[in-house]
Amino acid sequence: MRNSSKDLEEAGRAAIKRAIRDLRKRHFLEEGAHASAILALQRGPFAAQGLEWKEKAENLEVELQQCYKAQSRLSEQLVDEVSECRTSKALLLEKSAAVIKLQNEVAQTREECLKLKEALDEKSRAFDIVLRENEELRVKLEEQILKSRSTEAENKMLIERMMLEKMKDAEKLNEINAMYQDLMDQLKVSSIGQLARQQVDGVVRRTELGLDYHAESTIPSLCRHVIHAHDGGCGSIAFQSNSTKLVSGGQDQKIKVWDSTTGLLATTLHGCVGSVLDLTITHDNRLVVAACSSNNLYALEPASGRARHTLSGHRDKVCSVDAPKVPSRHVASAAYDHTIKLWDLGTGFCINTIMSNSNCNALCYAADGLTLCSGHLDGNLRLWDGRSGKFINEVVGHSNAITSICLSRSGNTVLTSGRDNMHNIYDLRSLEVCETFKVSGNQLASNWSRSCISADDSYVAVGSADGAVHIWSRLKKGLVATLRGHAAPVLSCSWNGMGEPLASADKTGTVCIWSP
Repeated sequence: MRNSSKDLEEAGRAAIKRAIRDLRKRHFLEEGAHASAILALQRGPFAAQGLEWKEKAENLEVELQQCYKAQSRLSEQLVDEVSECRTSKALLLEKSAAVIKLQNEVAQTREECLKLKEALDEKSRAFDIVLRENEELRVKLEEQILKSRSTEAENKMLIERMMLEKMKDAEKLNEINAMYQDLMDQLKVSSIGQLARQQVDGVVRRTELGLDYHAESTIPSLCRHVIHAHDGGCGSIAFQSNSTKLVSGGQDQKIKVWDSTTGLLATTLHGCVGSVLDLTITHDNRLVVAACSSNNLYALEPASGRARHTLSGHRDKVCSVDAPKVPSRHVASAAYDHTIKLWDLGTGFCINTIMSNSNCNALCYAADGLTLCSGHLDGNLRLWDGRSGKFINEVVGHSNAITSICLSRSGNTVLTSGRDNMHNIYDLRSLEVCETFKVSGNQLASNWSRSCISADDSYVAVGSADGAVHIWSRLKKGLVATLRGHAAPVLSCSWNGMGEPLASADKTGTVCIWSP
């Protein structure tokens, strides 16, 4: 580009020089051509015409001057054109540099595009491979799903068959146990004459170990002992029959026996797996049976500290357990698998299974030791035959789940507490509500909040979520005391069968002993 601009400039200069040189030659030629004529005219007869030629010469000189002027204008134009040409040349150089730069960028962009295209091709190939693998895996997954469904169907059939076989075995075992129990009953009837049956208000009751001793209860007002019984919470407490010993179970998987008069620990029982949700004590105080979140029950001996039985059979956490208040070796348990099971503590085997439409939160034996009362999530109170497992009757007790069932000492009535914060006393003969207790501020803390009746059936004690314990009088038909000593929701209350004291346990594992 630079060589071409130089050539153009030199050509312009050469053209200007040639034009000037031609004009000068023309001027000299014209002067030489007219000189002889001018001299002849001045000398000869052509003098008259010489003036004309002179005028023409002057005109030619004027034209020559005009040509010089035109030449100067052309020179100026040529200079301007050369300047414009130089400017255009500079612009051309800039544009050329920009074009070269753009060409380099285009080349780099093309290279990058090629690289990106290659990478895209690789990604596309990898994506196609992944798609094929995904399709293969999907096909395999569908095959596995079909196999799993067929296996589940087969397992379901096998489980149904196994359950049928177990039901048949259970029926046979129930028949054998019934025969054995009949033989034992006949033996007891023939050998133990002191076990007489006494009819009281239409309810069969048995008397042993001072069961028919009625102590007058007093209203507690003072917290005698505050015991940190369990880590993580205490869900259940119960007094031993005709004793000051209090048994507690908690989330630390321990059963502890306390002296309620001193507040000191007497015994710690180990062997439970899972949190203790409920416990019961046999009529002779020989065994403590704990219901645990591990789906099992554990029968422990407080005297020796040994575990007698592990009762396995429930498929979900066991939330309630109770033993009859009369001589018996049976206990009943309820779990969140819609079943109530009856157990033989002599053998550790399940002797009967009762199916229920609604999960049972609490249960207790009636005074005859044969009828079962159960409170359910649907708020209904149900009665069952503990020997055959047959349904007897039911009543809609609460608008929400029943959390607690407590049999009165007389055996004629039962106390139920519900999540509707109502506390009803039912007559077991008619299943009618005799009394209802409710107070503002009393709110149950869980589905397993346990309430209780005093030993003489005169008072009702209920724990609240605000840490208070409310006491109602059945004679005065109203609230007579509100005990405050807990800093956490109260889960369980238990009244000593000898009239006092009253014990309460809360979610932090604290147990309070209350006395007048």
